[in-house]
Amino acid sequence: MTQTVEKNPSGSGLSNIAAGVTVIVCLVFGWVIWNFVLGNPSNFQNGDPAGEPNPGNLMGMMYKGGYVIAILIGLLTTTIVFGIERFIVISKASGSGNVKGFVGKVQSLVAANQINEAIEECDGQKGSVANVVKAALVKFKEVQREGFDTDKATETIQKEIEEATVLEMPMLEKNMIILATLVSIGTLVGLLGTVTGMIKAFSALSTAGSPDSAALATGISEALMNTATGIGTSTLAIVFYNLHTTKIDKLTHFIDEAGFAITQAYRRNNK
Repeated sequence: MTQTVEKNPSGSGLSNIAAGVTVIVCLVFGWVIWNFVLGNPSNFQNGDPAGEPNPGNLMGMMYKGGYVIAILIGLLTTTIVFGIERFIVISKASGSGNVKGFVGKVQSLVAANQINEAIEECDGQKGSVANVVKAALVKFKEVQREGFDTDKATETIQKEIEEATVLEMPMLEKNMIILATLVSIGTLVGLLGTVTGMIKAFSALSTAGSPDSAALATGISEALMNTATGIGTSTLAIVFYNLHTTKIDKLTHFIDEAGFAITQAYRRNNK
């Protein structure tokens, strides 16, 4: 009886629609924080958000950075949400145990021609790597039973690995484009806020009649809040993106390593 493998991805995380809704919710959250937390009257002189922030009050200064600060807070929140979401999905794809140890054990079992035991290891490990390896092992048993010649069997097993990988690995890269986009957008939006803030600061200075260095310094510091928040958002997005990309590359490497071991085992056993 031929054993079949359910080719269902281990977990894709948020769907495209859910991801879009999440971004909108994060932007709304950013506006709420900007308006009600940063814009709290206690952060300003005489309790008036339209006036000057209390001396040294960073939240009041950020509020004065304008609506761009609200967008940046929303982008920062989006970065954190998707960074955590990808971490959960990729961790789930790794399986319940150490992936390196799992691949090593499967290689040993396959080398000893203990295919059923190797399949049991896959069932216990779970995750994307285990799913792909199990598909290859099941195909290994099938071609072995059918008595395929070595070259045809190797090609068939490799094709099965590729098909299983096509189903599993793209799910890990899903929503990574959002983090990649945030790397650039965070800095650019921060610079936009800085430029518009500087324009307002110098415009107010030109209409004041006499130079006011204190007012100019305050205006510049408020504008630079946008730059600081934007750079912080981009930095965090870069860290998340590189961290997750490295993990995905490692999983791909383990799949290739296990697949190579399986095809080589067939060649040795059918010389």
